[in-house]
Amino acid sequence: MKKTVPFTLEQVKQIAQTYPTPFHIYDEQAIRENARRLTAAFSWAPEFQEYFAVKAAPNPYLLKILKEEGFGGDCSSMAELVLCEKVGITGEKVMFTSNETPIEEYIKAKEMGAVLNFLLRSIRNADTTAEIHKGKPNIQRCREFLN
Repeated sequence: MKKTVPFTLEQVKQIAQTYPTPFHIYDEQAIRENARRLTAAFSWAPEFQEYFAVKAAPNPYLLKILKEEGFGGDCSSMAELVLCEKVGITGEKVMFTSNETPIEEYIKAKEMGAVLNFLLRSIRNADTTAEIHKGKPNIQRCREFLN
């Protein structure tokens, strides 16, 4: 597959005269094509859901494009949860996986209807899980939080 840059050097120079550097230029067509190729590769699994790692590029314009292509958001912080919510990625289109996380972030994810991905190591060691229900084993606290 031959890859091409969707702009000329002259166009980049013109853009640099208008916008301060550094800046990012994204190829929306290529993003959409790649998203569709990935989705097609998993078409054999109708329940498949791709979650874009929001931390990789926390850009609302990119998230809107990926949302339109059916992607969800993989979040690990309050900022990422809020960004997804602002562009309309909510419910089970949000996967929340985080370590050493303040309880408010789990509460926000739960309120959004996100899929909460608890890591057993985190549950055993995180002080924040102790804030869910004081005085009970961590696993029990997490079970009660999820209900």
